[in-house]
Amino acid sequence: MQHSEEERFYMTCRAAYLSVFRSSLVNMTSKDQLCAVLQQAGRSPSQKALDKYWPPGTKNLNFDDFCEILKKEKPAEPDELMRIFKKFDVNCDGYISHEELSRILTSSGEKMSPKEVDKIFSLADVNKDGKLDYAETAVQFCRLLGSTVEQCQTAALENLETDAKLKRQNFGNQLENSPQSLESQPELPAAQTQLRTELETTQRKDSRSSSRPSSARSRRLSLSTAITMGTGSTKSGRMAEPKSLKDWHHTLMRGCFYLEEDGTIVSLQYRLQVPEATGVYLTIRPFNLSPIPEKPSPWMCVDTALYMVTGNKTKEDSTLVCFTELRDKERFVWRGELNAGSYLLMPFTTGCRLMKSTKKTTTKTTQLVNRTQSGELELTKEFKAALSDIFEVIDLDGSGLLSLEEYNFFEQRTSGEKCDEDAWAICKENFDTQKNELTRQGFLELNLMEANDREGDPRDLWLTLEAMGYNHCLEMVEACPFVIEVYCEDVKATLQTVHLDSGIKMLNSAVQRSVTSKAEARSLKGHENVLVYTYKGESRISSVIANKSNQKVTVHINNEQSKNCVSSRGMSMFAVEVPARTKMVCQHVMASNDQQEWTYNCIESIIPSL
Repeated sequence: MQHSEEERFYMTCRAAYLSVFRSSLVNMTSKDQLCAVLQQAGRSPSQKALDKYWPPGTKNLNFDDFCEILKKEKPAEPDELMRIFKKFDVNCDGYISHEELSRILTSSGEKMSPKEVDKIFSLADVNKDGKLDYAETAVQFCRLLGSTVEQCQTAALENLETDAKLKRQNFGNQLENSPQSLESQPELPAAQTQLRTELETTQRKDSRSSSRPSSARSRRLSLSTAITMGTGSTKSGRMAEPKSLKDWHHTLMRGCFYLEEDGTIVSLQYRLQVPEATGVYLTIRPFNLSPIPEKPSPWMCVDTALYMVTGNKTKEDSTLVCFTELRDKERFVWRGELNAGSYLLMPFTTGCRLMKSTKKTTTKTTQLVNRTQSGELELTKEFKAALSDIFEVIDLDGSGLLSLEEYNFFEQRTSGEKCDEDAWAICKENFDTQKNELTRQGFLELNLMEANDREGDPRDLWLTLEAMGYNHCLEMVEACPFVIEVYCEDVKATLQTVHLDSGIKMLNSAVQRSVTSKAEARSLKGHENVLVYTYKGESRISSVIANKSNQKVTVHINNEQSKNCVSSRGMSMFAVEVPARTKMVCQHVMASNDQQEWTYNCIESIIPSL
């Protein structure tokens, strides 16, 4: 069977990575290592590109990061090499002498030895006249580079897979049939919950010919899961609001998911203080900023969830209490009883619908500032509208005013700095305020002042907008505002924003526990210590792989038979390397089109270690 383009790309990534590192679990820890793996994949990144992929403060990048970077880097073309060779041709005669090439390659960049230069020159000097015709050499170099890269990849793949049949097995191309019911497997320890979701899974029997050697059969270590889900509209309204909800004590807080450059999604966390035991109704939903009812904000389709844990600063001392599992249209809700105490609320989105766009936009950049007839700067109508929406997002308590704390969350997001009390006092003196807080008009005035400080240069303004999730068409495409609402039946709870350095780890741990506590554990054939948990929610399917063995395992995931689905991984085929004695979120899957039925069909296969 022919490999799909996506599969070939994945194989290229893996082969290049394993040409440099012993495992795709190993992280790159330097810019030089990133350059090396890109070169193994046939790319020639510029220093500017490397600086972009490895900005100051970067400690490491992983295999998934490398795959994303490789998508952006194009292979070297003859025209590009021609421009480089022309720089070597100091006397502009159309040729490069051995002396010219040697002087450059032994004194700049990654310096070569004279012996290495001699070897390169002998390969390219086909006429053996002591000089290179670089118009021909550029094409030869591209062919040579492509051939060398292909040889490296072939060698790496041969180390990965012993033969073509095993390769097809590892990449999940042979689909089994004959449904067989699953039996429950023992679960890993997980947080206590009150609800249990029935998991619809089917396991398929091995349909291979008996003439295949038994050793090959034993290496087919796969498991199949098929789940058919209804349309989004059929999943709404399962939990009705309490009849007396309008009489309950209500607390509201806003926030926003931000998509970082590396694909990570971040947001604030929240501390809920409940003074005494009470009934609680908890909701989270995307925050609609569109003034037109018939045209809601584009991020209203983004899934949201809240995970509630007890504990303070580490995932080790946290316990999952609940999460907003049930759906009511665009809201996700939880209803139950809470004892008096302090709870951490962690917003979550799967990344299925909030992810980096792969489409190239050619639209012109929107203008941010104009000059009036008198020569004064003014904000454009479009920029004012974007700033007004940003004001709504950072007005966390929905009061219509910005406190110093709220403004500082904005400052930290956009500049990494904080505004101190003295600077805030100056803001209050110069810009419109009420109750010692900044108004919407004052926020616009502040941004106009910044534009004036830079004499209309929009570059810093764009940095602010990009940090808030905007593209150069002033569309919020890499952020999703949300609203959290807490209703308490008997007492007034308080909700405050917090920012924990360990927040991402705690959230990941909570998501893992929510899946393992509600899904059946199924072991992969021949690997009883490798368990797959597949959780079926009302609008998403999530899976966790638990490796209880004492050595790492590599599990290949094949979603190609799924229909109307999108994975949080952004690919229908990928591999997950799970270290010994650990659990890992494998993927989240949702419908591509919420108004149509969708089918999740995933085959998990062990890739044998050689």
